[in-house]
Amino acid sequence: MGQRVLVVDDEAAIVELVSYNLTREGFDVLVSADGAQAVQMARRESPDLVILDVMLPSMSGLDVCRQLRRETEIPIILLTARKDEMDRVLGLELGADDYVTKPFSPRELVARVKAILRRSRGREDDASDHQINRTGLTVDPDRREASLDGKTLHLTFTEFELLHILAKNPGRAFTRDDLLMRVWGQDFFGDARTVDVHVRHLREKLMEDLQTPRFIETVRGVGYRFRES
Repeated sequence: MGQRVLVVDDEAAIVELVSYNLTREGFDVLVSADGAQAVQMARRESPDLVILDVMLPSMSGLDVCRQLRRETEIPIILLTARKDEMDRVLGLELGADDYVTKPFSPRELVARVKAILRRSRGREDDASDHQINRTGLTVDPDRREASLDGKTLHLTFTEFELLHILAKNPGRAFTRDDLLMRVWGQDFFGDARTVDVHVRHLREKLMEDLQTPRFIETVRGVGYRFRES
């Protein structure tokens, strides 16, 4: 059985288009036209990824995203109208991993799905991906778990990837473009604000003092780096 993708949209033509292209690529597709139903399906079916339209009846896509993020780390791709920049930013704030604007290319959407799922399978062939311990922070890429001072950090998939890249390269300054390429991949067409939003979320979960950060420092004019011990 192929990896399962839940497609949530109330426009039948879009659901048909997306489902057809995903099925052609070997994915098993689940569909929902209603936000509240989509949350129940995600709980019951545990899909590998969710494609989620922002505009839905009864429960908006943003509310669905918020609810799913309280319960799961399933990767989420938002479908937004081209004009709704605020929806895209808010979606990232709520924990979405990526977004695609309408009208969109089905080929582009499938590429985004594949890129995220490739990342979600991990990198078992990378010998350097051993457990990382930095001043109270533990990052375990094999188990995809992180903890701070003995307490589990509840990170989204993308937040974990970002933390892992930074923590295993202490002292190295990464530009936002570097991080976009390493974490989101070359198929991602977002901008630097995507990195900033996820770094902000990560800092909140790490309980960082921005004046004297314990872990992630801003490198003015460049990007970010993980503090050396």
